[in-house]
Amino acid sequence: MRRLQRAVVAACVLVATAATLRPAEAALAAYPGPGRVTGDVLVHDPSMVKTPDGRYLLVHTADGIGIKTSTDRTAFRNAGVVWPKGAPWTTAYTGGSRNLWAPDLSYRNGRYYLYYSASTFGSSRSAIFLATSTTGAAGSWTDHGLVIETTSSSGYNAIDPNLVVDSSGRWWLTFGSFWSGIKMIRLDPATGKRSASDTSVRSLAQRTTASGSVEAPVIHRRGGYYYLFVSFDFCCRGADSTYRTMVGRSTSITGPYVDRNGTRMTAGGGTEILASHGGVHGPGHPAVLPDADGDLLVYHYYGDDNRARLGVNLLGWDSAGWPYVR
Repeated sequence: MRRLQRAVVAACVLVATAATLRPAEAALAAYPGPGRVTGDVLVHDPSMVKTPDGRYLLVHTADGIGIKTSTDRTAFRNAGVVWPKGAPWTTAYTGGSRNLWAPDLSYRNGRYYLYYSASTFGSSRSAIFLATSTTGAAGSWTDHGLVIETTSSSGYNAIDPNLVVDSSGRWWLTFGSFWSGIKMIRLDPATGKRSASDTSVRSLAQRTTASGSVEAPVIHRRGGYYYLFVSFDFCCRGADSTYRTMVGRSTSITGPYVDRNGTRMTAGGGTEILASHGGVHGPGHPAVLPDADGDLLVYHYYGDDNRARLGVNLLGWDSAGWPYVR
């Protein structure tokens, strides 16, 4: 009987607590499962765009960079790889491996832009490259070479790129993993490569706890804010992964970014919007895609079988302008 009484009290506390939360906070109390996707959905580090004809094109970490397509955002199928013959210009960074990481896909000026990473696990001997295509199809890509590289003495890590264009039309690249955190450089829109006139490396987010584990940045502009989404903690451990998706925001694309409590992300701040729950382990490496029915959060997570899968959810926005997962 005492056990039953304690259970009833605990349940009442949970209900009362949830009832007093704001919408975003209520979402944190019980994260929703991933939206329904079918077909070829075993992916890691996904990035997705909507094509001019209304289809969906997705790229992900794989040998040669994997490509998936969908007509309805539900059923996905394999569509080959970006580099079917390999990318030998990257092997100095990959130790000879064909596996290329964390591609970032966008569509601008009639072309698909693909920024992608070459590295080995745990190393900051890394590089980000740029390729473009007019169709996005396997084997149609032209590589434009190195955008930025890092070494063991750089103090930061050139992986996990994300292209973002600000309200003035300026192009920027965010990137970073562990070490001194998330960085940003200015790009030249004419080339997609690094700006020659602004060579600053700006800091956007950093952690000094949990081995400095912050990576996979993506910036989404909405209203008067830029929202910086990142992953905290540890990826790539199957069902033992502890990745979680965090966010902060700024009125300036270069920061400072702060979380809901006002803590700067350069001081370890970040508001959690998605973490492990049930059979969803380590949801992270976020991407944000505006679509007809709202903003989408695209990510990967691990199932109980240790395989990485595609996650897609709508984002909601509370009255204070903070996102939550629907």
